[in-house]
Amino acid sequence: MTVMDICRAAKEAAADLRLLNTAVKNRALEAMAGALEAHREDLIKANAVDIEKARATGVSPTLIDRLTLNDKRIAGMVNAIRVIAGLADPVGLGVGRQERPNGLVVEQVREPLGVVAVIYEARPNVTADVAALCLKSGNAAVLRGSSIAYNSNAAITEVLHEALRGVEGIPGNAVQLVHDVSREGALELLKAKGYVDLLVPRGGPELIRTVEENATVPTVIDGDGNCHIYVDAAADLRMATDIAVNAKTSRPSVCNAMETLLVHQDVAREWLPVVLQELGQRGVEIRGCERVRDIVPSVDAADETDWGTEYLDLVLAVKVVDDLDAAIAHIGTWGTMNADGIVTQDIATAQRFTRAVSTGSVFVNTSTRYSDGGEFGYGVEIGVSTQKLHSRGPMGLESLTSVKNVVWGNGQVRVL
Repeated sequence: MTVMDICRAAKEAAADLRLLNTAVKNRALEAMAGALEAHREDLIKANAVDIEKARATGVSPTLIDRLTLNDKRIAGMVNAIRVIAGLADPVGLGVGRQERPNGLVVEQVREPLGVVAVIYEARPNVTADVAALCLKSGNAAVLRGSSIAYNSNAAITEVLHEALRGVEGIPGNAVQLVHDVSREGALELLKAKGYVDLLVPRGGPELIRTVEENATVPTVIDGDGNCHIYVDAAADLRMATDIAVNAKTSRPSVCNAMETLLVHQDVAREWLPVVLQELGQRGVEIRGCERVRDIVPSVDAADETDWGTEYLDLVLAVKVVDDLDAAIAHIGTWGTMNADGIVTQDIATAQRFTRAVSTGSVFVNTSTRYSDGGEFGYGVEIGVSTQKLHSRGPMGLESLTSVKNVVWGNGQVRVL
């Protein structure tokens, strides 16, 4: 099937999916989870082929980490699908109701978007995550992974198809994988206007740039994760150390890892030697501004490019700032609206930070690593929106619906 054939089939499937009741969708999700569990060894074998090819072509360790499937990650995929099955169905949910003076009742009700397409790089778990989220929200899923993960994605999709074929009421093209992994195939998907209702790109700057320059379908950008943590003058410094170390080192290759640490000048001289030593012991390379290097001379000098870099590695930019306003201004200049946080015991300062920082997820006294659909109670996310329309931050089931007006009357006609 060509890309357009897949999109046409998805549109037809979406017309049936939107009418499914919650019980049928949950049976399908349970079948999907069980099938992935049963075929765990097959999935790992298919993934091993991709990993071997990736290593042979010199792919970076960071990307190989994202590509890898193991028992733990497959168990995570299975668990996420079962969590989604247990979540409330957003389809048909009333989010507003008012009765007008003329007796009309106006309701706002959630309904599926229709066809949701995702273009993603490396992570094969996205295949199962997106399929599950789309099915529960009544949408057809069109999945276009990268060539580096082709065997893994194909194996997962085949397992899901096998599971869904055994559930009465699920259309055969509810979940489809685009086998054409060429640039031309991606461009065709970006231009499938009238068939794709939402496209989410999950990848690096080149992919995002391609989508922004070529897409004629509606998109939500899952962009860079240049995440910041600001340690305020009123911070609990032991807490700040724990949070900074976790945010940088627990999994540096993901988009919610801290890339820049901002430190109030009043605590910098006391705290920076402590936290930088702990980070250094964990292999983190520090690049600091002049004020940081005045306190810890062994630190490498940061330049302008460091403030805007998503390292996805054990590298951290550190800057001493005058005050809260300076921290907010820095984030406003260099942040990517993914996840940013503050460590402080001053509630007024925390509240001002949360209002002033324009980002999808703002954290107070906790790690940015919690910017995740699973941690937010969404099961998983279809992506992390770094824009303001129509969703922000990790996108769960509700982000795959829109709200329509349903108007109830008893014969009213408009005169004017």
